Amino acid sequence: MNFNKTTEEESHYDDLEKMSIHELIIKINEQDKTVPLAVEKSIPQIEALIKQVVNKLQIGGRLFYIGAGTSGRLGIVDASECPPTFGVPHDVVIGIMAGGDSAIRKAVEFAEDSRIQGWKDLLKFKINSNDVVVGIAASGTTPYVVGAVKNCNENNIVTGCITCNANSPLAREAQFPIEVVVGPEFVTGSSRMKAGTAQKLVLNMITTSAMIQLGKVEGNRMVDMQLSNNKLVDRGTKMIMNRLSISEFEASILLNKHKSVRNAIKAYLNDNK
Repeated sequence: MNFNKTTEEESHYDDLEKMSIHELIIKINEQDKTVPLAVEKSIPQIEALIKQVVNKLQIGGRLFYIGAGTSGRLGIVDASECPPTFGVPHDVVIGIMAGGDSAIRKAVEFAEDSRIQGWKDLLKFKINSNDVVVGIAASGTTPYVVGAVKNCNENNIVTGCITCNANSPLAREAQFPIEVVVGPEFVTGSSRMKAGTAQKLVLNMITTSAMIQLGKVEGNRMVDMQLSNNKLVDRGTKMIMNRLSISEFEASILLNKHKSVRNAIKAYLNDNK
């Protein structure tokens, strides 16, 4: 099967060093505008993967993101936001990247080139058939990611992927591939740009939709969010005020007592039947 890495093709622009700052950011923005349209074309694929994620999380399984470089970091960011946003434990959505935690800040040379290390890293979490593993790789060729997905398939674990090239080895390996073809980058090969933006948009869709389906949002509010700073305490107080039509003082007392927006609302409604 033919495979063309559009993420590595020549930029539509040249002589970038001769452009003014204004010209540079206008043209970067022009390219960025194309990303949501590319994501839109992949919505059927995104929906299919999310259904699998919801099914597995409902039976107590976990969602794993595995990647390298920018792709790995994006998976870790999305996973790390789920506990504070939706109140789920830290071991429900897990991000893993080539080179380990030290690679989050500083690139680890050749870490992504092993076809077996990704699977070894997943085994540390006792990966099993209740889980879903989503490989993230803009190129769709990263050995660390492709190898991990292949091993998951061989062990009856549901697999998906997010890549930005059509017909890549990773997409062919994953059971539920997502291919968001964004085309050449503004700086040739710099897939942290459009490809990274596309991956972030898809990750937003996956976890947000899954958590809503799992009941972690009521109306449009994050009723299970962790109250980990003053901003979130203030937001939670306002949620309670609006939901129950009570004063800020009353809402604050409820939130302080019950430690979550959901529990505070439930307790108030039970007490005022």
